[in-house]
Amino acid sequence: MSAVAREPGRLPLVVGVDGSEPSLRAVDWAADEATLRGVPLRVVYASLWERYEGTALAGEHKPFEEVRAEDIVAVARRRALRRHPYLEVGAEILAEEPEYALVREGRDASALVLGTRGRGDFVEMLLGSVSLAVAAYAECPVIVLRGGHDNQVGAGPARRVVVGVGGTGKNSAALRFAEEEATLRRVPLDAVRAWRCPAHESVDHPLLAGEPARLHEEQAVTTLGEALEDVPADIDLRRRTVEGPTRHVLLGASQDAGLLVVGARRDRRRFGLQLGRVAHGVLHHASCPVAVIPEPA
Repeated sequence: MSAVAREPGRLPLVVGVDGSEPSLRAVDWAADEATLRGVPLRVVYASLWERYEGTALAGEHKPFEEVRAEDIVAVARRRALRRHPYLEVGAEILAEEPEYALVREGRDASALVLGTRGRGDFVEMLLGSVSLAVAAYAECPVIVLRGGHDNQVGAGPARRVVVGVGGTGKNSAALRFAEEEATLRRVPLDAVRAWRCPAHESVDHPLLAGEPARLHEEQAVTTLGEALEDVPADIDLRRRTVEGPTRHVLLGASQDAGLLVVGARRDRRRFGLQLGRVAHGVLHHASCPVAVIPEPA
């Protein structure tokens, strides 16, 4: 398989494939994104087929799964080149668990792109097998497309980028990624801050009704403004503060968007998945592709 050289400043965009239609649609999306970014595309297929077939069974012929793997990456590579003939596209077959292989690939990638199957309870449980694990542990941005998502990166108001603004302020890696995406795509950037008034702060006196909520909303506006102070002036920036649970607010904002960007803080001292409820929820239910961005601990 052909390889893509990893030049400083031109880290490849990596897309994981498994031969399914969702993964091939992810190839389309990744090819568009790599072209926008001016970086190579690297197609990766990972499987433990060697463990089960082994070279001893092959004889004079390649094992079936090896041939299948070669066919999958060849089809994906041709598909990307048909879409963008001048894109530099490499391919790699790795005899490993997909989760481990893709997380390792992410150490030298500008981003990882994964396609998963569509909606439905059973399908959503399957999302956790690879996509959730990679999004939880990868050291680079991870973009996940479900089966129902559009496989095209493009411009226009309906393709706007939405970013959830948390407590990281100006230092938010998610905000920087969203700024870059909005600039590359030439689309508006919607910065959304959710806020809630804790139930114990509600009051019964009619003259004070609504006061705690107003204070929390004002704090949300201030926090959002401070986080967005350094956003470049040439970006069409739209800021919103919305009352409600963050996950529900961002899911609503993902309607008719081209990309939803969320940050994820990792605690390496903790075992298990390193994703919070917000990232976990939007990965399962957002109406557009979701980019999960590692935030500094």
